[in-house]
Amino acid sequence: MPITVQGAIARSKGAPVELTDIVIPDPGPGEVVVDIETCGVCHTDFHYKEGGINDDFPFLLGHEAAGRVSVIGAGVTHVAVGDFVVLNWRAVCGDCRACKRAEPWYCFNTFNASQKMTLVDGTELSPALGIGAFAEKTLVHERQCTKVNPDADPAAVGLLGCGIMAGIGAAMNTGNVSPGDSVAVIGCGGVGDAAVVGSQLAGAGTIIAIDRDPKKLAKATEFGATHTIDSSGLDEAGVVAAVQALTGGFGADVVIDAVGRPETWRQAFYARDLAGTVVLVGVPTPEMMLEIPLADVFGRGGSLKSSWYGDCLPERDFPLLTDLFLQGRLPLADFVSERIGISDIEAAFGKMASGDVLRSVVVL
Repeated sequence: MPITVQGAIARSKGAPVELTDIVIPDPGPGEVVVDIETCGVCHTDFHYKEGGINDDFPFLLGHEAAGRVSVIGAGVTHVAVGDFVVLNWRAVCGDCRACKRAEPWYCFNTFNASQKMTLVDGTELSPALGIGAFAEKTLVHERQCTKVNPDADPAAVGLLGCGIMAGIGAAMNTGNVSPGDSVAVIGCGGVGDAAVVGSQLAGAGTIIAIDRDPKKLAKATEFGATHTIDSSGLDEAGVVAAVQALTGGFGADVVIDAVGRPETWRQAFYARDLAGTVVLVGVPTPEMMLEIPLADVFGRGGSLKSSWYGDCLPERDFPLLTDLFLQGRLPLADFVSERIGISDIEAAFGKMASGDVLRSVVVL
C-alpha cells in the first residue's frame, strides 16, 4: 500500500521550504523505496527552490543522499532489501548513443522512477534531480541506487551523490589532471574544495585555490591546496596574473571554475596555459551570457569542457571513493559542517549563501 511520510518541498518560486506529508506509491517494475538516512543540502536544491532549473513546481527537494532499500518492485535485481546505497542521478541506460560509443558518463537516457510521488491531495511532485530525498523515504529506479560499504558514515558518503563527486570528478575525470600538473580552482565551496581533493588524489604538483573569502582559502589549504589567491581585491586581469606568477609565468595546466559565472569563466579561460584545459563545474543560471573574442578561443587552443556530475560512473566511482574514505585517504567527513533536522533546511540554505558551511547534512 502507498505510505505517507514527511518531506520538504518548494511549492513555488522563492517560497520558503515547507514540511508536509507526501505519498510514496508502491514501487512498480524496476522501482524501489529507499529509507533515507542522510541528505546533504546542495546548492542545486537552492536553484530548484528559486526557479533556476525549471518551473515544474512543486519540487520535492534533496538528492545528495544515502539510505537503505526497504521495498523493491517487480523484476528488481540490482539491489535487495537491506542494501546500503548512495543515490545517484545519472543511472546510465547502456543503450543510448552515448553509452553505445563507450561514453556512458554522458548517458542521454538515464533511468528514473516511472511513478510520481504526490502530495496528499494527489498533486504530483517533481523530485529534485529525479530523486527527492528530503523525506523519510523516496521512490527511485533501482539503477539510481549504488551499493557501497555499509561501514561508511552515511552523512559522509552520501555527499558523493552530487557535490563532492562533481568536484572530484571535475579534476580526475573531466580535467584529466595528471601527476605533476598545475591546477587552479576558482571558488572554494564544497565543490571547489572537492576539486582540490581530486587534484591531490590525481598527483597534481601545484594546486592553487582562488576565492574572495579568507576562511574558505584556509579550508582549501587544509584539503591540499599548495597556494591560495585572495581575489577580493583583484580584477580579472589581476587573478590571471596571480595564477601565472605561481606557474612560471605560463598559467595552469587545468583551471576549474567551480562558481559558474561569466566573469569566473573568463578568468579560467585566460589563467590556463596555452593548450591547457578549462573545466566548468559551477552551474550557471539561464540568464547568464558570455562574450569572448573568438580569435582568443582559436589562438589559445586546448580544451573547454563542461563537467556533468564530474563525468562519473556511479557504479565505478562511488564504491572506490567510499573505500578510500574508509582507508583514511579521502577526507569526506571533513565536508560535513553540521548535522541538522529536516526542519532546519531553510536555515541551512541561508548558511550556504553566507559561506558559513561546506555542507549541512539532514539526518532523518
